[in-house]
Amino acid sequence: MADIRWIDAALSAARPQAVAALLRYFRDLDTAEEAFQEACLRALKNWPKNGPPRDPTAWLIFVGRNSGIDQIRRLSRQTELPDEDKLSDLDDLESEMAERLDNADYRDDVLRLLFICCHPELPATQQIALALRIVSGLSVKQIARAFLVGESAMEQRITRAKARIAKADVPFEAPGAPERAERVRLVAAMIYLVFNEGYSAGGETTDMRAPLSEEAIRLARLLLRLFPTDPEIMGLTALLLLQHSRAAARFDANGQIILLEDQDRSRWNRAMIAEGLALIDKAVRHRQPGPYQIQAAIAAVHARAATAGNTDWTSIEKLYSALEQMSPSPVVTLNRAVAVSKIEGPEAALALIEPLAEKLGGYFYFYGARGALLMQSGRGREACEAFGRAISLANTPAEAAHIRLQLDRLQKEGAEAKAAS
Repeated sequence: MADIRWIDAALSAARPQAVAALLRYFRDLDTAEEAFQEACLRALKNWPKNGPPRDPTAWLIFVGRNSGIDQIRRLSRQTELPDEDKLSDLDDLESEMAERLDNADYRDDVLRLLFICCHPELPATQQIALALRIVSGLSVKQIARAFLVGESAMEQRITRAKARIAKADVPFEAPGAPERAERVRLVAAMIYLVFNEGYSAGGETTDMRAPLSEEAIRLARLLLRLFPTDPEIMGLTALLLLQHSRAAARFDANGQIILLEDQDRSRWNRAMIAEGLALIDKAVRHRQPGPYQIQAAIAAVHARAATAGNTDWTSIEKLYSALEQMSPSPVVTLNRAVAVSKIEGPEAALALIEPLAEKLGGYFYFYGARGALLMQSGRGREACEAFGRAISLANTPAEAAHIRLQLDRLQKEGAEAKAAS
């Protein structure tokens, strides 16, 4: 059977722009999604035989638009469609509304759609969940994982958001400058979650999910052009660049995870690092600290360290403490605990994360970190239990394989200790 993973990667990369264009065209969420799915089915049928089109995104928009029109005609044969010159085509990717906006860089369909999803008619959690589902095509399971909630709860959240938009007759128009300013924080949050979904992929899925991270960086840069003096948008863009700069060093040739301290830093993207460091330095000069700036500052400490041994863990722990005060979260505390372990040892870190067990009971990284700290403390049996729980919660094959390596190491050390005795 032919390997069609390249098609999955192409469809994932094209989805944001294709769905945004189809939504602008049909002005209905369900119709746009169905049109895109039909275009994907046709791509799966035609591309293996004919090869990829020169512009996959344009192909999907064209096919999706035609299939959507056919579906509308079938459902409402007596309803006359608007004249063709009133509808968008592949040579007219900018609507009249975009032309009236005060910044030409806002003419991006995907960024426009993100702002539309942040309509005040929707609660914030529904806004973000809807955008991640519609714009990036993340599954309900993936979105639920990002929010640390159950799949059924997230499914209901997305369904309610769609129903509310339909009931409120929310306009599918790009908001003006005042509305954009009100919604920018939620748009930034969406971009960050889209990046994380691509960044968290590993092993065989890396190439397929990487376009999400790259799309998030592109959108962050567009957002920065809209808000060039906003230090938090500078911080967000810097954070994504600094994180993504390590992409080439995060996995080995077999798709296995390489921890930050073991990565070949010569493979880090120095151009991205330079851009990210310049942005965070500029943001800090505004003296208006925010969560993205603090996270970017943490990434900058790692980026500036020539070797893992040169990492300034004291500064990192202080930054996480500041982030913990500004945006309390069990995940932030978990990350701070890792820094504490580097300064005060594993037992101090374990004391810090033990109270998080209930809140992070379904979180892979909690058990992975706890297992590592227990292993460092010589508590092998407890470490094995934590690693076993981590494997059951792994999100990717690479995460599961990494934990299995730790278990193998523990078992080997246990066997050697028993033989020595």
